[in-house]
Amino acid sequence: MREEILKLSKERLPYMIEVRRSLHKYPETGWLEFRTASMAAKRLQELGYTLTMGEKAVSKKDMMGVPSPEVLKENQERALAEGADPELVKIMEGGLTGFWGDLECGGGPGPKMALRFDMDALEVVENKTDKHKPHREGFASRHHGWMHACGHDSHVAMGLVVAEILALLKDRLKGSIRVIFEPGEEGSRGATPMVAAGCCKDVDIILGLHIGADAAEPGYIACGAQKFLATDKYDVYFKGLAAHSGMRPENGHNAVLAACAATTNMHAIARHSGGATRITVGKIIGGQGRNVIPPEATLVMETRGENTELNEYMAKEARRVIKAAAAMWDCEVEIKVVGSAPSGRSSEDMVAKIMEIADSLPEFKRVDGIINFSGTEDFSRMMTEVQKNGGIGTYMQVGTTLAAGNHNEFFDIDEKDMIEGVRICCLTVAEYLGK
Repeated sequence: MREEILKLSKERLPYMIEVRRSLHKYPETGWLEFRTASMAAKRLQELGYTLTMGEKAVSKKDMMGVPSPEVLKENQERALAEGADPELVKIMEGGLTGFWGDLECGGGPGPKMALRFDMDALEVVENKTDKHKPHREGFASRHHGWMHACGHDSHVAMGLVVAEILALLKDRLKGSIRVIFEPGEEGSRGATPMVAAGCCKDVDIILGLHIGADAAEPGYIACGAQKFLATDKYDVYFKGLAAHSGMRPENGHNAVLAACAATTNMHAIARHSGGATRITVGKIIGGQGRNVIPPEATLVMETRGENTELNEYMAKEARRVIKAAAAMWDCEVEIKVVGSAPSGRSSEDMVAKIMEIADSLPEFKRVDGIINFSGTEDFSRMMTEVQKNGGIGTYMQVGTTLAAGNHNEFFDIDEKDMIEGVRICCLTVAEYLGK
């Protein structure tokens, strides 16, 4: 089985490159992955997986940061024009783009093992010069302002080949396999409603994977992670009162100044002795005209902490400062949660097993166990859910040569390194579900 996995993963590289480049050319952000998800779901159907889609896969009441109905409709129609499957897209109406596929193995009873692959792109303007390979070779983003700048296009491509290889091997495996395709990972939006819908129910083992990130060198693998930065994402709406800025400024309530006061004072929140914390206001929007006291302003922001408790400290302090800034400028304020993820830690016994597998593959020159994860990954919510119910899980990072760092306009991977991601996933499943 091992040699078959090694052979098939190499043979399927041209297909992975084709899929990855197609997705890179037509990126879709969170809850708008209609083309991406329909392509992946259709392929799983062809491979014999039983699909769970729509409201059965994504709990509507737990969705955060959902675009407006107008934006959803516009992107749904664009996806159809770009080749999305109409029947599958109809099931996803309203942004229900997450789904999973189940495969019963032929080798008898055994564990249920899940693998998670994220699908969404970022709000990044991709570089349009010949220095950038996707532009040079004709597969750069056709959707201005959106870009696969974190490798999720390659994750979907790898996920489909992993699903194919496991389907071919199913009679030599026991138990069952679940392949989860998650929307809205950026912004920490996708995992919560999928967990609420049952994507981790009865799962004994769960595996997540990222190409690059902290593994920014070829031949490297980190088999586990800890200290995921827990996070809360907020959209903050200040409502003031407009007035003539020259004739009657005293009649106005300046929402932009309230937003600015909140921004500067949130960055003055005392750091915590318990560990690393972060706060970022990524965007300030507001105002109407040069001579009008601005009656509205919006902050797009986030808090983070190296564990869930530290993030809760930052979030509590941020909310306190926001409310105080609104009161100071006599404005109303609404704080809307649009994303959230806890911290987490990989299961040590699973990490040790994957390290043994990676050590046996000559392509991996450097194999690490559990490393500190430098960002947020809402796979942590799925992993901690499985662990809470007595199962195990880990989050791997597979090395590649990066053209630029994550979320950068020049981001790109070395596509041949997708082979190693497929191999480590399939060999891990074979280790746990082999007869």
